[in-house]
Order: sequence, then C-alpha cells, then structure tokens
Amino acid sequence: MLEFITSNIAVIVTVAVVLCLIIFLALGYEKAPSDTMFIISGLRKKPRILIGKAGIRIPFFERKDILIAKQISVDIKTNGFIPTLDFIGVDVDAIAKIALDLDSEEGRLLAQKNFLNMNELQIREALTDSLQGNMREIIGTINLKEICNNRQKFGDQVQEKAQRDMNALGVKIISCNIQRVIDENELINALGQDNMSKIQKEASIAKAEAERDVAIAQAEAKKLANDAEVNSKTEIAIKQNELSIKEAELQKISDAKRAEAAAAYKIQEEEQRKILEITATNADIAKQEREVELKAKEAEVKEQELAASIRKQAEAEKYRIEQNAQADLFKRQKDAEAKKYEETQRAEAEKIKAEALKYAKEQEAAGIAAIGKAEAEAIREKGIAEAEALEKKADAMAKYGRAAILEMVVNKLPEMAEAIAKPLESIDKVTIIDGGGSGSGVDAMGGYVPAILTKTIESIKETTGIDINEIVKADTYDARVNKNLNISGIEGIEEKNVDTLVSE
Repeated sequence: MLEFITSNIAVIVTVAVVLCLIIFLALGYEKAPSDTMFIISGLRKKPRILIGKAGIRIPFFERKDILIAKQISVDIKTNGFIPTLDFIGVDVDAIAKIALDLDSEEGRLLAQKNFLNMNELQIREALTDSLQGNMREIIGTINLKEICNNRQKFGDQVQEKAQRDMNALGVKIISCNIQRVIDENELINALGQDNMSKIQKEASIAKAEAERDVAIAQAEAKKLANDAEVNSKTEIAIKQNELSIKEAELQKISDAKRAEAAAAYKIQEEEQRKILEITATNADIAKQEREVELKAKEAEVKEQELAASIRKQAEAEKYRIEQNAQADLFKRQKDAEAKKYEETQRAEAEKIKAEALKYAKEQEAAGIAAIGKAEAEAIREKGIAEAEALEKKADAMAKYGRAAILEMVVNKLPEMAEAIAKPLESIDKVTIIDGGGSGSGVDAMGGYVPAILTKTIESIKETTGIDINEIVKADTYDARVNKNLNISGIEGIEEKNVDTLVSE
C-alpha cells in the first residue's frame, strides 16, 4: 500500500513539473512580426534581436522591448504662409516617408534611445515638428517659381536638410513629396493665367498657321484637281471628236456598201425575172414538144414492148458485166496501190536498216580500231619487253658462254622426257605379244622412253659436241672419289681432269 502511494506521488510530481515547464515555455514564447523588432534583454550582456522569427524569453528574468521596423508617413505642413526668397508667402503641404534606422548598430541604438516601445502615432508626433521646421528653412532659400516648377528638387532639398537632424535620432528619410503649394496673394494662379495666355497665344498662332497651311494645301489641291479635270475633259473631247470622225467614216463606208448591196439586189432581181420568163417560155415549148413526142412514143410503145423483156435482160447482163469489170478494176487498182505502199514502206525500212547497219558498222569499226590500237600498243610493249629480255639473255649467254648453253640443255631434259612420254597417254589399251625370244615384250615397252631419250642425247652430242652423259657423271661418286671424268666439246673449256675442274 505504501509503495502504491509513493508511486502515485511520484507521478503527480512529474506531471506537475511538466505542466509547469510547459506553462513557463508558453509564457516565454515570443514571435516577432516582419515589421516589428523585438529586443530581448536581461540575462545576456548583448540583447537578442527578433524580426520576423520566434524566440524564447525567460519570464521574470528577461524583458521584451519593441521598435517599429516599417515605414511611417508623416504629414508636413507649414501651418501658415512662409515667405520665399522673393518674399511671397506660401503654404506648403508635403508627405515624408520615414523609417527607424535599424540596419546599423549605431542607428539601432539611437532608435532604441529615442523611440523604444513607441507606436506609429507617437513616432509621427515626435518627428513632425522637426520636419516642418526643416521645410520652413528651405522655403526661405528658394523663390516661388522654383517651388512651383520643380517640386522634386524642392522635396529633395527638404529631405537632404532634414536628414542631418534625423541622423541624430536614428531615423532615415526614404522620400519627401510636395503635395500642395498655395501662395498668399494667388500669384500662382496669376502666373498660371499668364502662362495660359501665352499658351493660348501660341496655340492661336499655331492654329492660324495650321489653317493657313491647310488653306494653301487645299488651294493647291483644288488647282491640281482643276488642272486634272481640264486635262481629263480635253482628252475626253479629243477622244469624242476622234470617235465622231471614225463613226462618220464607218457610216460612209456602210452607206456605200448598203448602196452597192441594193443595186446588186435589183440587178439580181431583174436577172431572176428574165430567167423566170425564159424558163416559162421554154416550159411551154417543151410541153408542146412533149406532147408531140408522146404521140410518137405511143406508136413506138407497142413495138418496144415486144423487145422490152429481151432488151432489159441484155441490159441487165451488160450492167452486171460492167459492174464486175469496174469492181475488178477497182480491186486491181487498190492492190497495186497497196503493193506500191508496201514496197515504199519496205524501201524505207531497208533504208533505215541500212543506215542503222552503217552506224553499227561504223561503231564496230571504231571499236575494232580502238581494240587494234590497244592490242598493237600491247604487242609493241610486249615486243619491247621480249627484246629487252632477249638482250639481257644474250648478254648473259655471252657472259657465261657454253656453260649457259649447257645449263639450258640440262634444264630441258625433264621436258624432253615428258614430251617423249606424251604419246603414251593417248593409248587406251596395249596388247603385248611375246615371241618367246630372249627379250620380253613388257621390257621392250618399258624401255621406249629411255631409248628415245638416249637417242636424243646422242643427237645433241653429234650436233653441239656436248656430252650430257659425261656432265651427269660429274656428280657421281666415281667422279668425285676416283676423279675419273673427262669433259670435252664445251667451247672455252679445255679437256681437263676432275681435280682441276673441282679446284677451279
């Protein structure tokens, strides 16, 4: 039970301490607006400054002081007519924007000294007298026209003069604007009327000059318009006169043509009348002649009726023959024309073909000429190269003499053997018949190539005097050991033994 009471007391004490701490902090919580400076002093040597932020002030141990950090408008009035430099009394109303100098340490200390915990109204009342006095001093140094014509300069002078006094109070003047200027004898209105008269005079002169320029321009424009109208009417009259003349000429031509047409019509009418009369007379004569002919025809009708059928058949047959002949003639004419046209077209085609063939032959000849020229050039270059090779080969042959010829002959021996054996490749089948003699047919067949090669080597020896067998033996064991070798037949080399040749 005792433990329970003890624990409850501890909890109550803890809660009480926490509540006291919260209350303590709540009482000491300070949050400065952005246009107000809180100065916290007491425990520290240097006070704390709060502007637009929060901080903790320890109750009972620290105090809070306030300085206004925003702009303050101060109405500056002269409260009566103050004489200017030209002794004209004026009443001036101005507005000055001021603020406490809180940016520097010195300005802040002066502001604390003079305006600590003051509101806007108190600060405004404290500065009004000083600012009004400064404005009165400046009014006495300038004349009325300067005040009226350059209010900005007047306001700047008031601000500059008053700022020196405000520096001692920790205040800075942001701006000074002149709102109203009234003189004692309404000279400003008189100056305005004078200026207005001058302006009206200048405006009247400008208006008169403008009206004069307008009148001159209008007169010039009317003159140009009148000239243009006269020229236009003259051109119209000339054109109308030319049109009348042209119409008269055309009317004259038209009347002449109309008269000619009327005369021609009358002549034609008379000719038609004569033709009609002649035609009527001829018709009467023809009628009488026709009646006579009819009577004569009546006599002939019966006679003609007898032969009518036969004659009509003959005439029909004749007509048929004539028509067939004409159709055949027309057909033969058309065939001839078609044949002539085909021959003409064929001749044209042959002509075109001949021209194309001629052009192709010309191109082919040109190509062949170019190819021939290129081949001739290649043959010439090849001949030059071969000639140079032969010349070099001849020089080498001359240099080495018979030894070179000997080397060539020895190098050609494999080719000679291949050429001798070449015909045997074309033999498809060989049948060997052995006669039972001492030699075998197979041996004879196998010795064909060596036998021919041996005869060839002997022919070379008889022709050139070079013994290839002796040359081949020069590399044998007997030739190297026993030195049993004699070589002859090579020009420039005397018959010597192997010792001498090897040493050389």
